[in-house]
Amino acid sequence: MRAQFVLSEIGVGLRRNLTMTFAVIVSVALSLALFGGALLMREQVSTMKDFWYDKVNVSIFLCNKNDAATSPKCAKGAVTAQQKQQIEADLKKMDVVDTVHRESAEEAYKHYREQYGDTPIASTITPDQMQESFRVKLDDPEKYKVVATAFAGRDGVQSVQDQRNILENLFSLMNGMNVAALFVMALMLVIALMLIVNTVRVSAFSRRRETGIMRLVGASSFYIQMPFIMEAAFAGLLGGLVASAMLLVGRYFLIDHGLALSEKMQLVNFIGWDAVVTKLPLVIAIGLLMPAMAAFIALRKYLKV
Repeated sequence: MRAQFVLSEIGVGLRRNLTMTFAVIVSVALSLALFGGALLMREQVSTMKDFWYDKVNVSIFLCNKNDAATSPKCAKGAVTAQQKQQIEADLKKMDVVDTVHRESAEEAYKHYREQYGDTPIASTITPDQMQESFRVKLDDPEKYKVVATAFAGRDGVQSVQDQRNILENLFSLMNGMNVAALFVMALMLVIALMLIVNTVRVSAFSRRRETGIMRLVGASSFYIQMPFIMEAAFAGLLGGLVASAMLLVGRYFLIDHGLALSEKMQLVNFIGWDAVVTKLPLVIAIGLLMPAMAAFIALRKYLKV
């Protein structure tokens, strides 16, 4: 097979179907950009989970004198000094517990004032209304139920709360956005495949005279199909490169500059450039191979020798 002939046929095909080729490039680029974005979103959620789950605590809130009238779990009255000592000792004996910090009612009141001091209700709260608590750091945050089972319902304990629940709604929202991106990506991918198939068929129809002559002189099916497959692969490659550029530009403007989320949301551990760069070969490979395979399948019944 002469490479010069194949390359010349590719150029002819691209010029004849310039509009449809451009549509293929755009649709492939958008679908692959969404695909890469979905991969990065999933990695971002995983990174945030690892970062925050390592920092959250299990909080064991103790009964105070005001809870006796409002909470059935505190019907026996406020927690006693002996109960607090026993709870702390039992916590420190547990293998899953890393550290235990006891927060007094005064400390809880101080933290409350720091966070909500400007709200109208803050002026009505007094230190004796605040609950004492134990802030428990676990070796493995997934073992929250071990602590909850051991202390929920114990005398002097009002409730056991896992702070991960506060983050679950955020992660659920991000996972939902990821699923939506994958759905749109799949839709764009179908559109891109339809465009590729139609482009190849139009190109094959417009060059039916040339392919007919090639059949008569004994050219193989693969030799006849190769220019069409290479055209689709070239258009897909351009789409993959555009998608890669979109991912890099998106990372640059969303996190580092433009919106500068890394500065505005300093508590969020954003994914780095390495996470983006490692996805680019996969995006480009899919952009190259997907159109080539679609073209090969579409041509099998049109250009058989």
